[in-house]
Amino acid sequence: MSLLSFTMNAAFLLLCVSLCGQCGKMKLGVRRTSVQHHHHGTPLFKKVLDETKTHPLKSDHLLRVDDHDFTMRPAFAGPAVPVGVDVQVESLDSISEVDMDFTMTLYLRHYWKDERLSFPSKTNKSMTFDGRLVKKIWVPDVFFVHSKRSFIHDTTTENIMIRVYPDGHVLYSLRVTVTSACNMDFSRFPLDTQTCTLELESYAYTDEDLMLYWKSGDESLSTDDKISLSQFLIQKFHTTSRLAFYSSTGWYNRLYINFTLRRHIFFFLLQTYFPATLMVMLSWVSFWIDRRAVPARVSLGITTVLTMSTIITGVNASMPRVSYIKAVDIYLWVSFVFVFLSVLEYAAVNYLTTVHDGKDRKLREKPLPCTCDISHTRTMLLDDAYSKSDANGLAGYTQAPVSSEDKQEHMVVCLSLANEATAAKKKTLRGFRIIQNTHAIDAYSRMIFPGAFIFFNLIYWSVYC
Repeated sequence: MSLLSFTMNAAFLLLCVSLCGQCGKMKLGVRRTSVQHHHHGTPLFKKVLDETKTHPLKSDHLLRVDDHDFTMRPAFAGPAVPVGVDVQVESLDSISEVDMDFTMTLYLRHYWKDERLSFPSKTNKSMTFDGRLVKKIWVPDVFFVHSKRSFIHDTTTENIMIRVYPDGHVLYSLRVTVTSACNMDFSRFPLDTQTCTLELESYAYTDEDLMLYWKSGDESLSTDDKISLSQFLIQKFHTTSRLAFYSSTGWYNRLYINFTLRRHIFFFLLQTYFPATLMVMLSWVSFWIDRRAVPARVSLGITTVLTMSTIITGVNASMPRVSYIKAVDIYLWVSFVFVFLSVLEYAAVNYLTTVHDGKDRKLREKPLPCTCDISHTRTMLLDDAYSKSDANGLAGYTQAPVSSEDKQEHMVVCLSLANEATAAKKKTLRGFRIIQNTHAIDAYSRMIFPGAFIFFNLIYWSVYC
């Protein structure tokens, strides 16, 4: 019985082992089938590798920056390197007449070919870098001639971009704000038109090493349509180029950005011309004021003179100290002369009035000449020194009796003397009738001053407009 039970247990164990082996083979087959199905299944479940993360080379290695000496220009000791330039003007920030300069913000772009930067590419696409690559490769050393201040914008990083193409062509772009000098002519200010120039040039390389040129001619310069200035109208932008010579270093290619500005006149009409004209017209009011109203006429004249002085000082304070006469100076100083002459006119009127009144008092106090038995009234009238009312006031005085013969002789002598004195006096006073008549001076001034000022304005605006 024990042998039989032992045999049955051994057979059962062998059966279990065989069954386990067959199950393992079945599971292994299923696993292999699933793996084969994963590899040969639909591509929807296939993982795509990111080539940018598994690129075997760095940009420096791809461009072979360390394999070349970039302190030398491309094609060193060979022909000049052509460097094309184009500019996009972003804004024209300010124009300063006092400092005689302008401030401009622009995008400056350079184009050249450097075969040392060529790299293999199947898609022929370019690579773009920021300003950190500039210190490792050669770039043109372009600077702004006659610039006072300039800087590259660095918010939030330096506004520099380099784009390298597989064949070695390079685009180098930067955003710059530059303040440059502008030679202005103010002889027609504020009716002037100014032409300013921004000049670009290589600092180290002459025309034998670097050929600087506008990439697309006049189309190389583009501007924003929204550019505007408060005091100027931008008329035209255009480009030119020529060679510049330095006696110690040689010839250089120089590029010019020219723009023409025409000044808006309306601001100066309101702030300068219109107030000056009003002051001149205000000075004419004194011609209608009584000549004996000394405080009124003097205060009016002094006020207009001081106001004109203030206007002239304010205009010159915002202008450079040039050695020539400006158009606005001509208008303001002629207006000042008109105002000053109105003050002198009253001074002359007041002086002549005083002199005339003094002569009248002396003539009234003068003793009467020989009466020749003529009534005092007739003697005074013949002498033309007293008025009819004054003569009538003395008509009642008595006279000593005179004989008829003496009366006739003295009558003839006195009449002849009186006629000669009267004729001489009238002849002397005929030429000074207008001067002594102060009312006539004011009357003529009311016509002469406005007429002369209108004539001056006609000539002024016809010449400068």
